[in-house]
Amino acid sequence: MTSKDPIADSSVIALSNSAIPRLRGGVPIPNYDRDRLRPRIAHFGVGAFHRAHQAFYLDRLLNAAAADDWGIGGVGILPADAAMKAVLTNQDYLYTLVAKAPSGAWDPRVVGSHCGYLFGPDDPRALVAQLADPVTAIVSLTITEGGYNVDQTTGEFISSNADVQAEVAGAPPRTAFGYLYEALTARKAAGMPAFTVMSCDNIQSNGQVARHALVAYARLRSREVADWIDAEVRFPSSMVDRITPRTTPEDIAAVAQRYGIGDGWPVVTEEFTQWVLEDDFPGGRPPFEDAGVEVVRDVEPYELMKLRLLNASHQGIAYFGWLAGYRAVHDAALDPTMAAFLLDYMHAEAIPTLRPLPGVDLDAYTHQLIARFANAEVRDTVARLAAESSDRIPKWLVPVIREQLVRGGDVRRSAAIVASWARYAEGTDEQGRPIDIVDRAEAQVREAAAAWPTDPLAFLRQESFFGELVDSPRFTEPYLWALGSLHERGAKATLETLAAL
Repeated sequence: MTSKDPIADSSVIALSNSAIPRLRGGVPIPNYDRDRLRPRIAHFGVGAFHRAHQAFYLDRLLNAAAADDWGIGGVGILPADAAMKAVLTNQDYLYTLVAKAPSGAWDPRVVGSHCGYLFGPDDPRALVAQLADPVTAIVSLTITEGGYNVDQTTGEFISSNADVQAEVAGAPPRTAFGYLYEALTARKAAGMPAFTVMSCDNIQSNGQVARHALVAYARLRSREVADWIDAEVRFPSSMVDRITPRTTPEDIAAVAQRYGIGDGWPVVTEEFTQWVLEDDFPGGRPPFEDAGVEVVRDVEPYELMKLRLLNASHQGIAYFGWLAGYRAVHDAALDPTMAAFLLDYMHAEAIPTLRPLPGVDLDAYTHQLIARFANAEVRDTVARLAAESSDRIPKWLVPVIREQLVRGGDVRRSAAIVASWARYAEGTDEQGRPIDIVDRAEAQVREAAAAWPTDPLAFLRQESFFGELVDSPRFTEPYLWALGSLHERGAKATLETLAAL
């Protein structure tokens, strides 16, 4: 951010409904009547990804006059969500989305598919009432992998969670599942149909995970309601893909300077976007397929492709990249040794675990991923990829390891990625500088990582993340080699050896 506030600049127009006709620069704006929109989709977790993805697709439909009155009512339940509510409310729920091509071309648009925002802690009853209102047909979720409150190893809902226990004891809802339960209970009591719960998080079989979590939560409150939810609520799975970094002050300033738009929270993203969605919406849905969504019967093959190739490769970049001195993802991806290592992981270890995908050229897809990672315009950060590792590695990489061990396949690169996380989790880089570990399990992973001098397998003994992997010599041997190499030779030399396998 420059010292001059771009929104205070007289040449910059603060984004709002009334400002739309005065925007300059040829930026596409909503061509539909936003006053007609109703919050038929309630979305938990309004962040950069949701606004670059699901809200973008709906805006595309609305601009094509193909979505009737379908709008999105944003939902925030975490303290940090108050900032998003304040910005979007001030802007009449409009925001600027900028897609950046590797060539340097920017493609901006003003997105108008949001039509409201409720912050749960302000008034839990109001949020429950909105969800219980028959106008709400779909409740969609981007609440992060950890938001489902399930054990990484067993997949069971963690009933001992303090917020869950408070809700069971009668406190107002605090969790996403607490709000969903209260609203669905009200619908059942009123003889109303249930809404559809649409998970858009990076979890394999995310619809099934959402079903299991909500039904398990409901059983803590009422078996009758739990049975009704299990029978009546639909949970379509989806695969979502669009690399979307966090918005920076520089992004805000660039939108103001280039387009004269004073947007307190724009979104920057890559050109590429993909959404594969299971078609299971008894209460109706927008015609997403008309906006480029692949509506299919079985999402799982696409989920596995994305999670085990893109997401797991991001973990390969994260820790090796940081330890090697990279801070921008594109710089790491442009390193030929890093690119070769990632491609070898994808082809030798991840692809053998995928399900058949007729018509998909996986070799082309993997090389496209490297090109996407190397897009300097997106300005994604290694730190973002390394955040919340304890929610990500167990869901994206550990399943690859387990399947490869069963089938007798190679796990050397997967083991090295886990070792790089262990080395990163020690909290200091190769120059002795501190690492800011962002993880809800920070204390646990730091303690386990620090024990390596006396117990080299200590990090793998975290059963909640790795299950029984510590007992598999076929995995622990390459893990120990990689961890030792990282300590003795450093990340770059270790990558060079791995890329030469």
